[in-house]
This record gives sequence, structure tokens and C-alpha cells, in this order.
Amino acid sequence: MEYEKILAEIQEKAKKINRQVRFMELCGTHAETIAKHGIKSLMPENIKLISGPGCPVCVTGQEDIDIIVGLALAGIPVACYGDAAGVPGNLGSLEEARQKGADVRIVYDVSEIAGARLVEPLQEQNKPTIFWGLGFETTTPATAWAVANGLMVFSSHKLFSPAMEILLKNKNVKIDGFINPGHVSAIIGTQIYKQFKIPQVVAGFEALDVLRAVDMLSDQIISGKTEVQNEYTRLVKKDGNKKARELINDTFEIVDSKWRGLGVIEKSGLKLKKKYQTQDAEFVYRDLIAKIKKDIKVKPSACRCGEVLQGIFESRECPLFRKVCTPDNPQGACMVSGEGSCNIEYRYEK
Repeated sequence: MEYEKILAEIQEKAKKINRQVRFMELCGTHAETIAKHGIKSLMPENIKLISGPGCPVCVTGQEDIDIIVGLALAGIPVACYGDAAGVPGNLGSLEEARQKGADVRIVYDVSEIAGARLVEPLQEQNKPTIFWGLGFETTTPATAWAVANGLMVFSSHKLFSPAMEILLKNKNVKIDGFINPGHVSAIIGTQIYKQFKIPQVVAGFEALDVLRAVDMLSDQIISGKTEVQNEYTRLVKKDGNKKARELINDTFEIVDSKWRGLGVIEKSGLKLKKKYQTQDAEFVYRDLIAKIKKDIKVKPSACRCGEVLQGIFESRECPLFRKVCTPDNPQGACMVSGEGSCNIEYRYEK
């Protein structure tokens, strides 16, 4: 009954809004919930839901992918989360490198390679395993913990809020409100979002959570307010998780970072601090990385993942979607990850 009530309220509020509005979700799990339950089809004609850069694998810069694959092909053991292994680069993907004999291990939790075993190579050679750390503030604390336990890391970790600022400055896409990521917000809290003068709702991941977020954003549009509301109060608190942030701050320093589709965003990346230099793969293998970057030959691609991540157009509008680009033959990161817009659209399109 609550679903029907909220949907009816959204319909009535859409009439009061009386113009086209676009609400962007900023989390791949939200994107999947919306697609799985057909929520877009339940929206009034003048309320459109669009996907943003909420997939951490998808926004990882192409150069980082090429470097980690190059290191694996050079005989250095690499471990990563599952979705990351399939992302194609100019040197192929980590999965393809593994098929060629590279030592690549897929892990579901960084603790699988933590502690005393970290300094042991996956193969019988004197090279420690590199963990490819990527993701937003949600996964960064786990990497920081593992660094404290001796892990060598190649960091592609990113801070999420700087990307929101870039999205709002993008003249190619109109955004009237954000559905903010629940998992990230559990770490960073809600206060940080107040710098953005646009309606925002931090939401949980059930269909009902998303509908409530749309309903709350609609209220803000009608009233003309620009607030940060928290629908996900059962997990997200105003101040977030201070201990997790302290762990991140102790381990990483903030640097500029390349995002797929969004370019270089100032102060949006995380690299290991100097005190962890001997565990920083980017420092330890700096000469090899320089050679990898020099030797890379960029392959042309018609993939439009970068524009999908910006919300400029939807996955199905890409000329490669479903025709050439599929989960079994991904042409870009958005089709690889289970949180990628193209992968989600492919699975739930019908």
C-alpha cells in the first residue's frame, strides 16, 4: 500500500511542478534498483531519472587500467576485486592478462590477502603482490587497514564529492536534484553535501527508498528549497563514520585524479602517503610504469561510456550497445561492472 501511496503523491506533485525535471542518482546500486523494479516507467512524464558516475570501476581512468595490466604482464602478481578484472584497456584487461599467464588473483575482500601473507608472492618469485585499490570512500578504509598490515597498493581510490561539483558545472547536462549515494554517505556523512546548492536526498537501496527520495526531491522543487535530506537514517548519520575517515586520512593524501568522462578533477584522488612509500606500487615500480606509459598505443574506440557517466545520454543510445558491446564482449567499463549503467541496462532492459 505504501508504494501506491507514494507513487500517487509523486504524480500529484509532478502536476504542481509543471515542468521537466531531471533527478540524477549517484550510485550504481541505486541504478540497479531503479532498473530492476522498472521505476523509470512509473514516473510522471515530466520527472526523469538519469544515472551519474556512481560506478567506481567505470570512472577509473584509462591510464590506471593500462598501468595495472602492464604490471601484471611484466610478471608482477596483482590482486583486485572481481569487476575490475574485466575492464578493457589499451593493453587488454587483467582477465586477458591472466589468460596469457599473468599472476592475477580475484578477491572479494582485501583481508583475503592481508596480514602475514601479504608479503608472499602469489607465484614463487621475489615480488610482493600488488593490490589494485579502487572505489570511493566506501572501500578505501579496507585498503587503508590492509596497508597498515603490510599490503602493497596501486591506488585508484577517489573522493566522491568533487565529482558532484564538476557535474553541476557541466553545461551539457541539466540536473535538478541528486539522489546521493548511501554507502559513501555512511562514511562521509551528510554535512559535506551542503556546499552544493541543489535539492539532495541521501537514500537507501530498496525500491521504497528510491521512491521516497523522488518524493522528497519533488517537495523541494515545489517549495524552491535546496536542502540535504537524509532518507537513509537507519544507516547514514550527519557526521558519518569518523574512525573510517581517520584511517583514510592517516594512510592517504589527496591528489588530482583522472575520471573517465569527467577528465582531471582537482583534489579527487587518493595516493599513499610518503611514510608508506615502500608499499606504494606507483613509487616502487616508477621506472617500469614510465616505460609502460611510454609504450602504450592508444586504440580508437566508439564506446560512449564517458558520456553515459555524465548523464548526457542513456546506454541504449550508444551505437555499440547490445549490438557489439555486451557483458561477454564489453567495449567499455560501463558494460563490465555490475554497477555500470550499460551492464544494468543490458540485464534489465526488457
